[in-house]
Amino acid sequence: MLSEGKTGKYFKYAIGEIVLVVIGILIALSINNWNENNKNIKSENKSLVDLKKSLL
Repeated sequence: MLSEGKTGKYFKYAIGEIVLVVIGILIALSINNWNENNKNIKSENKSLVDLKKSLL
């Protein structure tokens, strides 16, 4: 394929694949961060409720 003078086409394909992988990784990281934030908020709320109960 490279010897037939289609290197430009091959590199465009390779770059496209790399871009898709990077976009997928960024989406996965964003979802993970959102999920961790939700866990932290729930934990904080539970701690505040427990603190309120212990003070009453």
